[in-house]
Amino acid sequence: MASAAAAQEPCASTPGYDRLDFWLGEWDVFSGERKVGTNRIGKILDGCAITEEWAGAGGGEGRSLFYFVPTTGEWKQVWVTDTATRTGGVKEKVLIGATDGGGLQFQGRILDGAGEAWYDRTTLTPLPSGDVRQLIEISQDSASWQTIFDAVYRRSGAW
Repeated sequence: MASAAAAQEPCASTPGYDRLDFWLGEWDVFSGERKVGTNRIGKILDGCAITEEWAGAGGGEGRSLFYFVPTTGEWKQVWVTDTATRTGGVKEKVLIGATDGGGLQFQGRILDGAGEAWYDRTTLTPLPSGDVRQLIEISQDSASWQTIFDAVYRRSGAW
């Protein structure tokens, strides 16, 4: 008798695991016309997870692991930077929904240095040009949002 694990579909061919495929690739990241960094987004573990490798133009690094939980249908993200001891240096978010135009929104909560809780929301939106817009916002009440990062990812051939 075959085991249950052996009978399961591979992640790469299972519905749900492709939600972030529009963001896969190597990117130069621009805020307006200013290059603010590079990012590499790739699938690992036979398509079961996605990694993000951020390098800021002025220094600083960050890494994310995105993963899909098939039993709940949720995408989750864990983000860690080389300044993990600072507010926002470590984040955990969950996919909260889709937006018009095929974008996805992830949201979590972070604590600042004073112990105040903030909502932290990231929206990834594929653009008709093939670029991707990333908008990161914070809020204390989840009603009024302040933009802290607004950038366009343009495909890069070199990293």
